[in-house]
Formats: sequence, C-alpha cells, structure tokens
Amino acid sequence: MVGADGNNLVLLLSTPRSGSSLATAMLQNHGKLFATQEMWFLMSLLELKSARKRPYGGGAILERFYNGVLPEEAFESACRSFALRVYNGLLGSGAAEMVIDKTPRYYGALEFLDGLFPRSRRIWLLRNPFAVLASYKKLGSARGGSSDLEAMLAGFAFDLKAADLTVGLLRYMRYFSREEEPLAYRLRYERLVADPRAELAEVCRFLGTEYEEGMEKYGDRMDSPKAGLYYSMGVGDPFVAEHSAPHEDSVHAWKELLTKREIAAYGRLLGARLFAELGYGEELEQAEKLAGIRFDPEPDGAWMALRAKQWMEATGFSWTENYRMRTELAASSEPAFAEFLESAESGEEERGLYRDRSNPADSETLQLRRTVQTLEQRLEKGLQEQKRLRSQLASMKRKADWLKAAIPFGSRLSRLASSYMAGSGGKK
Repeated sequence: MVGADGNNLVLLLSTPRSGSSLATAMLQNHGKLFATQEMWFLMSLLELKSARKRPYGGGAILERFYNGVLPEEAFESACRSFALRVYNGLLGSGAAEMVIDKTPRYYGALEFLDGLFPRSRRIWLLRNPFAVLASYKKLGSARGGSSDLEAMLAGFAFDLKAADLTVGLLRYMRYFSREEEPLAYRLRYERLVADPRAELAEVCRFLGTEYEEGMEKYGDRMDSPKAGLYYSMGVGDPFVAEHSAPHEDSVHAWKELLTKREIAAYGRLLGARLFAELGYGEELEQAEKLAGIRFDPEPDGAWMALRAKQWMEATGFSWTENYRMRTELAASSEPAFAEFLESAESGEEERGLYRDRSNPADSETLQLRRTVQTLEQRLEKGLQEQKRLRSQLASMKRKADWLKAAIPFGSRLSRLASSYMAGSGGKK
C-alpha cells in the first residue's frame, strides 16, 4: 500500500527514448511491483492551476481560484488524496505492494512530486544522450515523420522533443546531483541491457525486495493477465515488443544513425562537461571525433533558457532553477501536513473527516494573504489589458494615418481616370 508520504511509491524518471519502457516491462514482472506503460496523471493534477483555455470557458476564473482563493496546502492535500486513491486502487487489483509510476516528462513537475510524496523512491534511468537522440530519429523515420534532428534542435519554434533532449536532461541531472541520497538510484541503460539480471537485482535491493528469477525475460510472460494489462495501454516504445529480452543492438547504433551535423549540433547545445559528469566521457570522445570538432565545456545557456521559457509558456508550469531533490520538506513539519499524515494513518482522511485545526488568527492571516494575492493578480491582468489596448490603438492610428495619406493620391487617380474616359467617349 502506498503511504501518505510516498512510501511504496516508485517514480521511474527519465527523458523520453531513454529505455524506460524496456525497464518497466521487466520490473512489472516482479510479483510485488505494479506498473502500467505510463501514467502521466500527476501532471494533469498540477495543470489544474494553469490558465489554459478550456472549451467550456472559465479558464481565467479557474486560474484565480487555484492560485488566489484556494490555499496551497489544501490544493496539495487534495492532489495527494486523489493520487493515493489511484495508486492504492491499482494495488487493490492484485498481490503487488509497490507502484511504479513511469512518466518521462515528470521533469517539468519535480517540485510538485517532492511536495506530494517526499518519501517516494526515485530511479533515474540514464542513457548516452547521443543514443537517445538517435532513438528519436529511428522512431520518427518508422512513423513517417520528420527526422531532421538538426532543424528540430536549432529551430526557434517550440518543439517538445527539443525540450526533452535539452532542458529535460539538465533538470534531471541537477535534481539527482546530491551524493549518497538513500531514496535515489541511478540505473544506467547500457548496464541494464548488458547484464539485466545483475542490474535488476540491484534495483530490487534498492526497493527493499528480492530479485525474482527470470523477470528480465519479459517476452516469456506476455500472455499473463498482468502483462496483458501492462501492454493494453499501447504507449511507450513500440520496438520493445519486437524482442523477448534486453539486447545491446542499440547501444552503439547512434554512430551510424546520426549525421556529423546532428552530432555537432547536439554536442554544442549540451556541452562537454555534461557527458563527463554523467559517465559518458568515452562516448563524448567518439562524438567529437565523428563531428570533427571539440565541444565547449558548458551548455548553451541562452538556448537552454529559451527552451525552458517556451516549455513554461506552453504548459503553464513553472520550476525552480537548479532544483535538487528533496526528500524531507520543510512543509512536513507544519501542522497541516503533520495532521494529514496522522489522519491518513488513523483512517480519518479516508472517511472524509480531515479538517483544518489551525487557530483563527492564522486562518485570518491566510485569508488576507489570499485576498491580497488575488487583487495583485487582477491588477496585473488589468495592466496587461491596458498595454494590449494601447498597442491596438497605436496600430489603428498608424492605419488611419496611412489611409489619410493615400486618399489624396486616390482622388487624383479617380480624376485622371474620369478625364481619360471622357476623352475616349469624345473620340467615338
């Protein structure tokens, strides 16, 4: 059972095309682990706070409600309650004790995840970035889409894949930068496919359970009800089902799949230091040799800032710069969170008996703070509307001035045309 602090919840974190479908296909064969292809639903909870346009209207009203009226503690508590219902509802269908939530783009909501479940176990699946780029190219070609990776990486228009490959990777790198974190585990793709039994045994040890014989041979169990449920979603890597067990075919394929220009473009964006810190120094040397250049040590900061800005504008999310994983939040010492844990353990939360027991003075202060925040947001929106109207008015004035200048010329044309027609008529 998943606890209110995230105990028995496993977050499998990686950027897309890093091999998370393969890892999950093997892990879900374990009797105590439950996994679906991908979940994503925690991101949809966070999205409630964004001012996205909704077909039924009320986007701005909802944004003010979630960000100005509803206390942050109440929002997090509600999201936590919903997530616990989901996770434990999934566990109720079998003998599994832990849930694996594999969602590649959770890099956009790391602060939210830490706030909800600070004691969850987090696995970072690492893979050579050039191999990840090549996997994108292979998938794009298989689906008949564009495989112009250089244009995708260097283009100014927002592309979610470009964000995955750049700011997403950097977010995970900084998030997992603390040494000796007991709730974090680095799982390297190359080692997983080279010796899956040994690597899965280490993962199981990290999760507090024992390795089960044959769990890496996912093809042997595809007919089981549990595997049928896993594959029923039809998402994830479409190439996983082509094999019955891990293989190393794609480890070095990037050197043939990627062009010199693609390697150079991606290496410039990420910088050489990233490869060294992630343990891919040898791959970096090979890439520089193939591209014929030496990459600068640091990533392209301006480009990373642009991609981060585009991501936040597109999703409505925001994040903390250089954010690192937190397993024990300051919020956990606050009465609201402590009471939630106490009520969840006693069963009060399940019966809907949880309530705010804070003193009246604190409640009044919180209400005043929310009111001020709401007024500030309305004022900011009013200023933005004034700016928009001024810009529209200036544009209309420019058009009016242009028309005024064009009218005398138009009148002369009209007189010339009339004279010409009159002259022609006289000749007839």
